[in-house]
Amino acid sequence: MRSPTLAKRIASLALTKKAHDVTIMDLRKVTSMTDFFVICSADSDIQVRAIADAVEEGLEKKGSTVWHREAGSLNWVLLDYVDVVLHVFHKNTRSFYNLEKLWGDAEIEHVADKDDAPAKRRASAPPEHRARVMKRKIAS
Repeated sequence: MRSPTLAKRIASLALTKKAHDVTIMDLRKVTSMTDFFVICSADSDIQVRAIADAVEEGLEKKGSTVWHREAGSLNWVLLDYVDVVLHVFHKNTRSFYNLEKLWGDAEIEHVADKDDAPAKRRASAPPEHRARVMKRKIAS
């Protein structure tokens, strides 16, 4: 699976466990260590683990296995798929690390569950689309 497709798939799987503030950061022009970060927030430590587990299990079904899983803390889980790295943060921890500002030169996509879109947009969106994506560049 190509890295842009993998990043979007990870974001979509995170949304299945009610992750919020899901962000895809395109790092290809910024660093060579990875192509994308997918960052999302959870309301509890249990939800952090559930989101990470759902992504890992969902991708295993598609033949993609995690290269490295870092879960030393209850409020942050990292899944490394080499070209795409998922960060699942407890909502209180995410602001402390502030990866969006740290990697401010990256192109940012905010991904929202289609059910979070306004009713007007929901009615016009094709049913096969699971997520709505907005792009913006964050200035440093």
